[in-house]
Amino acid sequence: MTPFLQLALELILIITFAKLGGYLATRIRQPAVFGELIAGVILGPSLINITGLPFITDAHLPETISQLGEIGVLLLMFLAGLELHLKDLTHSSRVAALSGTIGVLIPVGMGLAFGELIGMDFNHAIFLGLTLGATSVSISAQVLIELNKLRTRVGLGLLGSAVFDDILTLLLLSTFLAFLTGNSGVQDVVIVVLKMVAFLGVSVGFGLWLLPWISRKVSRLPISQGITALGLIVMFVFALAAELLGGMAAITGTFIAGLMFARTPEKQTLETNLHAIAYSFFVPVFFVSIGLSVNLRQVDISSLWLILAVSAIAILGKVIGAGGGALLARYPLLESLQIGIGMISRGEVGLIIAKIGLDNGLLNQDIFATIVIMILITTLVTPPLLRAAFARSDRLTESALPEVISNPVETSESDKE
Repeated sequence: MTPFLQLALELILIITFAKLGGYLATRIRQPAVFGELIAGVILGPSLINITGLPFITDAHLPETISQLGEIGVLLLMFLAGLELHLKDLTHSSRVAALSGTIGVLIPVGMGLAFGELIGMDFNHAIFLGLTLGATSVSISAQVLIELNKLRTRVGLGLLGSAVFDDILTLLLLSTFLAFLTGNSGVQDVVIVVLKMVAFLGVSVGFGLWLLPWISRKVSRLPISQGITALGLIVMFVFALAAELLGGMAAITGTFIAGLMFARTPEKQTLETNLHAIAYSFFVPVFFVSIGLSVNLRQVDISSLWLILAVSAIAILGKVIGAGGGALLARYPLLESLQIGIGMISRGEVGLIIAKIGLDNGLLNQDIFATIVIMILITTLVTPPLLRAAFARSDRLTESALPEVISNPVETSESDKE
């Protein structure tokens, strides 16, 4: 088979298994994304290994699938931003700042302490902590969309916290790497901060003043799907700018692009068209590609304790840190727990930081492999835990409804007496 036919066959398997896994997950009352992630593990080298079948000869195929998946996560976060209003997000700035900040510091501190406890030197231990401080809200955003909870107070707080988390984690990472180089550390940190501020300022300024005007002009042009094409162009530009100009994750850029487009009259058209493109093709490829990147067969049984320990620290660190930040912001306990759970998934952001550590000799191959498995575990546990936490709050709300209804009746009866 030609390389193109091999890609076509792989995509047939990926999309079929993703949708089947999503359907089966909903049958057991779990978010569809959970089934799509499991489908990825089944199709990956852990079991079937679809990219390693005898008749698959294209060595670039795994990279191509991974890149298609990256487009999927960009679209996912763009659509998440498109469903929100900037004003709603600014109202959650207090919980976002507290949860995002403490949700980074606690896992980093726990990772540093654990690293030194098992005999790692300070530089390696602190980098282990930095990988645990990262978060990737793309998985949680998908669960919130499925549960129709994205525009709730918890959903807005969670997304805002993820933006703070991204900024602080990358700032700590840049600070650490800068001071390792020697005398230029402070200057490099200032440059990193200025780059982030410049990106946020330019992107928000463009979105508030220029984007609505451009959208109106494009919508009047006699071209097919002009607004959809514009949305994709802006999404990719913001993704590039986030990484190249701001030194931030590309998904943060696309989320901001979605927020900006949400203010335009063309929002509904763009949302309808991109939703079909994303969820029929690119997003399922993204979720499956996470499983394709992990090989559970290579897990050394002797290091199982290390994997479980790092995963437990990763989960507890976010629940305690981000959840504790929400408590400080005066959120109820259950809503704080929901935010903490929503920050558990590390996804591609944790993997990027771990790869930087491996390339700079700050993580050895064993710790890197442990972190990759931890990322898979945190990604898998987030959807069912988040679903269970929201189901609990829904039950409490429903149980409170009869009391609310009955109180006026009782009062009216007593008034009659």
